[in-house]
Amino acid sequence: MRLMTALALTLSFTATAVLADPGADLKKADQALNQTFKKIQKRLDGDAGGKARLVKAQRAWVAFRDAECTFQSSGDDGGSAAPMVAAGCRADLTNDRTKQLKAYLNCQEGDLACPVPSQ
Repeated sequence: MRLMTALALTLSFTATAVLADPGADLKKADQALNQTFKKIQKRLDGDAGGKARLVKAQRAWVAFRDAECTFQSSGDDGGSAAPMVAAGCRADLTNDRTKQLKAYLNCQEGDLACPVPSQ
């Protein structure tokens, strides 16, 4: 019985800790994304068309991310877990986007499929 009580308290504490700030991972992911985005913008200095395409692509990606995460969290629409699910989804997709943008910063010289010039 004591083991069950201890286990229940541990699970309760863990769940509370996770739920305490569901947006913390998203905030960290957004910061990394913004830093990477700024590095790409800097590399595109002098290429107004490239910068415009980057901004257009990023805006479209943000709209996709938000719509996807709204859909993904709709299983608990209006429930208490929906914001946590949506924030977790946005953090995951933001981390994926950051990896994608970082790959643009590390293209091989002469890669015609890479929109970002090497340093």
